[in-house]
Amino acid sequence: MKIALLPGDGIGPEIVREAVKVLDAIAVKYNHKFEYTTALTGAAAIDAVGDPYPQETHKVCQESDAVLFGAIGDPRFDNDPKAKVRPEQGLLRMRKQLGLYANIRPLVMFDSLIDRSPLRAERVRGADCVFVRELTGGIYFGRPQGRTEDGNTAYDSCVYTREEVERILHLAFSLARTRRKLLTVVDKANVLATSRLWRQIAKELEPQYPDVQVDYMFVDNAAMQIIQRPTYFDVVVTENMFGDILTDEASVISGSLGLLPSASVGAQVALFEPIHGSYPQAAGKNIANPMATILSAAMLLEHKGFVEEGKSIRNAVEKAISAGVVTEDLGGNFKTSEVGEYVAKHI
Repeated sequence: MKIALLPGDGIGPEIVREAVKVLDAIAVKYNHKFEYTTALTGAAAIDAVGDPYPQETHKVCQESDAVLFGAIGDPRFDNDPKAKVRPEQGLLRMRKQLGLYANIRPLVMFDSLIDRSPLRAERVRGADCVFVRELTGGIYFGRPQGRTEDGNTAYDSCVYTREEVERILHLAFSLARTRRKLLTVVDKANVLATSRLWRQIAKELEPQYPDVQVDYMFVDNAAMQIIQRPTYFDVVVTENMFGDILTDEASVISGSLGLLPSASVGAQVALFEPIHGSYPQAAGKNIANPMATILSAAMLLEHKGFVEEGKSIRNAVEKAISAGVVTEDLGGNFKTSEVGEYVAKHI
């Protein structure tokens, strides 16, 4: 399998390095061969070639079977509202050019980490759900957008087409069929025209999936219910910006952003990445949690049909967590590299 590695910024290179260690252990155990090609993206690419997603990187991704991605972001750009080129522009362009219209983010509560959750144990025990976020439409990609020349007014538009909504809903319905058969559609249909289109199309598709129970929640109510009843949810589908916010909220339930992987799938090659950011304060210190990136590698293998291999990674991660081989964000004192080595050796 040809795997494109996009380490990106901040802790990205460190966590991707540990995921590669684990993939190499899988290759030895199961007699596979993984070929890696590393390419630039984000602030690192801006510094090198002035473009956060260079054409050469896009070519590497297109010619690979899957993409393993680290993180994008740099305080130099966050603190400069007038910057013309930003790392995040590369991420958005990558999603669009690769046709990655769906982001899949699982949330699973590890029993050994229940005491790390900010919520009470009885509230989070057994939480196991998947968020399906539309990734290439909505306000993040809407046109027109801009600012007036006097700097006093700015505008962004939120646009969705039937095709964009139908394809993400079909994916979410199909995923629900493989789980508890409960699909929650999150929108703001009482206010937004785009949300009313989402709800209309979801109701039109319901008869095609009679075995799936569907409920609808306004996004503000969903934000509360995720905290009050996290174990209720099975598959949650929503538009781009709502999904961005809700999945970050939900990720805290598990006790650490450093635990949650994600997959971005669509028309071309699929991309796998941890949901956390570049955490620049920790860059180079060997303290970042590599678990989310390692679990993203497990999702990569499962997506390509290597279910046993993915399960082997998950078992090794759970073993590390149970044994207390974790980084400081989970209350441990192990280094990034030590966690990766432990997981690889257990495999």
